[in-house]
Amino acid sequence: MLKTSAYPVKASTYSAKIQQMLLTALGVYLIVLLLAYPALSLEYASKGLVLWFNKMIPTLLPFMILSGIMIRMNLTHKCVGLFHPLLGRLYGTSPNGTYTILMGFLCGFPMGARIVGELLEAGRISRREGSFLLSFCNNIGPIYFLSFVVPMLRIRRPLLPFCIMYGLPLLYGMAVMRMPGRHSGDMASDVSFHQGQSLSLPAAVDASVVSGLTGIAKLGGYMVFFNLLNIVFVPFENLPALILRFYNCILEITSGIDRCGHFNPYLVLILLPFGGFSCFAQTYSMIQHTDLSLRPYLFHKLMQTGITALCYILWHPF
Repeated sequence: MLKTSAYPVKASTYSAKIQQMLLTALGVYLIVLLLAYPALSLEYASKGLVLWFNKMIPTLLPFMILSGIMIRMNLTHKCVGLFHPLLGRLYGTSPNGTYTILMGFLCGFPMGARIVGELLEAGRISRREGSFLLSFCNNIGPIYFLSFVVPMLRIRRPLLPFCIMYGLPLLYGMAVMRMPGRHSGDMASDVSFHQGQSLSLPAAVDASVVSGLTGIAKLGGYMVFFNLLNIVFVPFENLPALILRFYNCILEITSGIDRCGHFNPYLVLILLPFGGFSCFAQTYSMIQHTDLSLRPYLFHKLMQTGITALCYILWHPF
């Protein structure tokens, strides 16, 4: 019995050592690349910083601050009165869940995850509802799509790609809610709504500004770091261009679009629902203080990416 019980422990320890060795080797490899290609490293890091400053801050920070004020002043459930009767019926969400759907789709990534995390910490949505909302509300924003993606991909008729980009997650959310044993039923009954402690306007503004600046600074760090990882395949110049472009997009979607969007527009459109590893890491930073798991989120993102790929394989809208 002792030998049998000790085996999994030894296997787990061996696996951890292998993982540490691989991560150490990767770290050393990256350091060598940074020293071998200093100018290119600076270019990649600067690119991430410029994209963060020019795109992320002006488009996300105002929404982060405004949404934080509304959550801290307990106003979220009141501002969706016009939309909740319909969306609450379609998705079985509470008023705060309806607010998350609206803000997640209108404001763009990673506001969906951020709002889920803030509402869950405040006790205004349940874990079940938070997990459900995270499965389809954390997407690339429509302003980003129309002002950056469409011009970079040179899409002349953006209506149908726009409908695929945002229609599929909305339909996917309805399907997930109706899965047996998952999210069926009214999720508003999972948590008894309570007003909680509502902050005054000056206190809410101050807390939201600090929280928003912290959040946007994290996103900037992730964008710089994941842009820098584009240096990984620099020594392998003979790799097929499609593989390198796929790596660029799957690593950090904004820089990937900038580098290769006009060469492979359908590749970019297929990968947009996933968002790249940088978006995945940013989502983690938004919900790390909750008990939500990233594994279901990854599963749902891969499912939506697969469905999107099927749509574009069967149908070329432009």
